[in-house]
Amino acid sequence: MVRAGLTAVKVAEAAAELADEVGADRLTVSALARRLGVRDASLYSHVKNLQDLRVRIALLAAVEMTDRIGSAVAGRAGKDALIAFADAYRQYALDHPGRYAVSQMSFAPEEVADSAGLRRSVELTYGMLRAYGLTEPDLTDAARMLRSTFHGYIHLELSGGFGHPRGVQESWKRSLEALHVLLENWPSRPDRSK
Repeated sequence: MVRAGLTAVKVAEAAAELADEVGADRLTVSALARRLGVRDASLYSHVKNLQDLRVRIALLAAVEMTDRIGSAVAGRAGKDALIAFADAYRQYALDHPGRYAVSQMSFAPEEVADSAGLRRSVELTYGMLRAYGLTEPDLTDAARMLRSTFHGYIHLELSGGFGHPRGVQESWKRSLEALHVLLENWPSRPDRSK
C-alpha cells in the first residue's frame, strides 16, 4: 500500500535531502524507503528504479541551481555577472553536495530532454558569455571551460583536496579574476582559409 500523501515530487525531494546528508554514492531506494517509513516496493509506484530517482534529483537540482544563478546575475553583465554566476554555482554545490553530485552524472538525452532547468542553465550561461562578445563555436568552448573549471574547483574543495593553508575563498576569487581576463581576451579562431 502506498503511503498517503506520498508523490513522485515528494519522493524526489526526500531523495535529494538524503543525498545531501549521506552522499550521492550512498543513496539507495532502500535507504530512502527507510527514511520515508515505507517498504521499498511502495516507492516503485512513484519511481522506476535508482536511475529514475537520480534523474529526478538532477532535474530538481537543475531548477534550484538555475533559479539561484538567475537571481544572482539579474541586471549584471561582464565581470560582475561572471562572479555572481560562479559564486551562486559554487554556493549551491556547497549547500547541496549530494544533489550537485547527482546533477553531474551522465544521463541519456531522452531522460533529461524536457528539463526546463537544464534549458535555463544553457540560456544563463550563454547570455553571460555573449556579454564578452563571444559567438559560436566560441560560446560552447567557453561554456565548457567554465563548467570544467567550476566543477573541478568544487570537487576538490568538497573532497578536501586543497591542503595548502591559503584560504580557498581567496584562491576562488583570483581564479574568477583570471577567467574574466581570459574571456575578455578570448583567442581568435585560426584562419581556416590558409
